[in-house]
Amino acid sequence: MAADIPIIDAHVHLYPESEISTLAWCSPDNPLAKQQSVEEYKAASASSPPRGFIFVETDRKNDLDTGAEDGSGWEGPLMEVAWLKRVVTGQPKANEGHAEGDASLCAAYIPWAPLPSGCDAMEKYIELVKREAGESWPKVRGFRYLLQDKPDGTMLQDDFIESLKLLGRRGFVFELGVDQHRRGRAQLEEVVEMIDRAHEGVPEDEKVTFMINHMCKPDLEVYNTHTSTSFIAWRTAIFTLSKCSHTYMKLSGGFSEMPQSLKQRPAEEIFEALVPWLTIIVAAFGADRIMFASDWPVCTVGVGDGAWEKWRKIVERLCWMASFNDEQKKMIWGGTALKAYGIKS
Repeated sequence: MAADIPIIDAHVHLYPESEISTLAWCSPDNPLAKQQSVEEYKAASASSPPRGFIFVETDRKNDLDTGAEDGSGWEGPLMEVAWLKRVVTGQPKANEGHAEGDASLCAAYIPWAPLPSGCDAMEKYIELVKREAGESWPKVRGFRYLLQDKPDGTMLQDDFIESLKLLGRRGFVFELGVDQHRRGRAQLEEVVEMIDRAHEGVPEDEKVTFMINHMCKPDLEVYNTHTSTSFIAWRTAIFTLSKCSHTYMKLSGGFSEMPQSLKQRPAEEIFEALVPWLTIIVAAFGADRIMFASDWPVCTVGVGDGAWEKWRKIVERLCWMASFNDEQKKMIWGGTALKAYGIKS
């Protein structure tokens, strides 16, 4: 990769050790149950230091019902916003793993939001985020409610659809996290319907933009993609999603979906195994709607400390395979993220 092409890492999760207990998914024996802050991220990406990163919420503990009633169920996500404010404004607490000089690294951040609770709750919550974010508020470019582990039909509820339309009217993106590997074709079919309903009857400039996380988490353990019903369903969904101009794809999350034996192989061999999926993504979305994203530190699980650099090499090889020119490479490595999130470079 040309050294003069800046990297914006479009998907990272960070948290200080002091707030690990607020993470909904993190048990004491989880390999990620330790500080994963800016300092650790900089060390992991030191081989090709990014110009900046986009922080995506870490699924803090929350309660939709009490949040809508009195706001108490939103304390965890709002604590995360307070933490991001300290990062962005260069005002760390002791032992949080970031310094005043790291403030410029966070290009944008994406908090959690209670989309299933409907527009009234969303309006109240967004105002609380704005208040908590303070001078870092301009860095808030969208919101996420993680759908990959939620009951079938969650994203198709009327309140959820109206919340998506609200985000579009307010100029925010929606960070879309689903899981075809574990939830199957049905969840991808729901995504297609959700986007159609969220955009139906909405003016073009008010349609919410969807940032698709982790390639929709396809099953990368598939051996024969020519006959695999899982691969065929994923491929169909990817082409369908790409037909909407308000969708972008993150090249991320691959390590979590592949067998352990493959994770340990050199980047070049992993790339060869992923070619069927990567070819579809390039054909469907093109360089101007694809963005590099590491999913650090999740990418390190089962891979090790070199995971960030290994994934960078895989994406670099993709750029070579696709014969992208310098302008297209600039889009993959940072330009698409800046455009999609509305970040001024």
